[in-house]
Amino acid sequence: MEKNGLKCTLSTSDRSIGSVASRRSRFIPSNSLRKNRLYKQKVNTSYANLGLVNKHDEDMQLSDCESSNSSGNSKKKIGIFDDNGLVKLGGEENGHKIIEKAFVSAMGSLGKHISVVSIHKNSFSGLSGQARIQSFRIFSEMTTKKCQSNSGNVKFAWYGTTKDGVNRIINHGFSHSGKAENNGLHGHGIYLSPHYSPLESALSATKDEEGLKHILLCRVIMGNMEEIRPGSDQSHPSSKDFDSGVDNLLSPKKYIVWTTNMNTHILPEYVVSFKAPCGLGVLSPQEPMVRPKSPWMAFPTLISVLSKFLPLHTIKLIQKYHFEYQEKKLSRQHLILNVRRIVGDKLLISVIKSFREKQVKATTDSLPNSNGEVCGEYNGLPGNV
Repeated sequence: MEKNGLKCTLSTSDRSIGSVASRRSRFIPSNSLRKNRLYKQKVNTSYANLGLVNKHDEDMQLSDCESSNSSGNSKKKIGIFDDNGLVKLGGEENGHKIIEKAFVSAMGSLGKHISVVSIHKNSFSGLSGQARIQSFRIFSEMTTKKCQSNSGNVKFAWYGTTKDGVNRIINHGFSHSGKAENNGLHGHGIYLSPHYSPLESALSATKDEEGLKHILLCRVIMGNMEEIRPGSDQSHPSSKDFDSGVDNLLSPKKYIVWTTNMNTHILPEYVVSFKAPCGLGVLSPQEPMVRPKSPWMAFPTLISVLSKFLPLHTIKLIQKYHFEYQEKKLSRQHLILNVRRIVGDKLLISVIKSFREKQVKATTDSLPNSNGEVCGEYNGLPGNV
């Protein structure tokens, strides 16, 4: 079927949409089904328009999600995941090629170390799947009116989880266990990565017994976004003017959907299962960096000085990242980026310059410490660790 010049897959089953819809008519009003179809025609932005693929691949869109699963609520183990409406895409299918290309290319130079094993599409089967589609449509339209925009600022985003996490999200939706995601660095909510920067979500994915990691490609209603500062304890919009959060308004690396909206504003569409080297968290998405020759400051010393300016919970967060770096769970680049986000460049520059002035003689012949340090390249910003 063609919609607005773009191909749209209606069903993954052999049954016609008409027969499925007629069987459901007792449960879901027909006008809701029509609204779902009209909604997809209106707001389903192609992957090409979002910068995920080239224009030649514009026939890849969100499936119409009109299939139904006759197996009821019983879940059988088929392949990697439960038999819960996830449909495996063939390696030669256009959808598989587009999603794989989007993921691998967005990983930068790390992409050459990653092997995509399988990609599954969420068919949103059964009544619960249709309810999720309808809910997403309603909130998207509501947010569109609120933001006075064309689509409610709907974005594509990645979410890393476990294999059991994939089954749980597809079967029941997102949940809040009480443990803050991302250690609550930017408030309490569901953390996703923009489609152009999946690294953090890939790092948060946990390997299963087969050595595979799993990451969801979701459609997310962001609406009006507000910047959430590091160390924030925020768990909901700061005012009725905002809908979601980001770590940086100009160049976000984290999308934050508050838990109150996690099952209305996030629509999981695809699951990418991939293999990555054990040192993925240590590898950098950029080419190897030359170790700075400018003055450096040992991390324990930096923490000691910063404790005079920052609250205890912020210092503990910095110590946590340093520990992850020492355990080779975090790259040097991501350590310094996290510290810069938490502390701010102004304070870091002041601390490092002060240390430089007091220790200039002692550090003249010193070499960088291999066990975690902050290097200050005095071009206006602290350099990489």
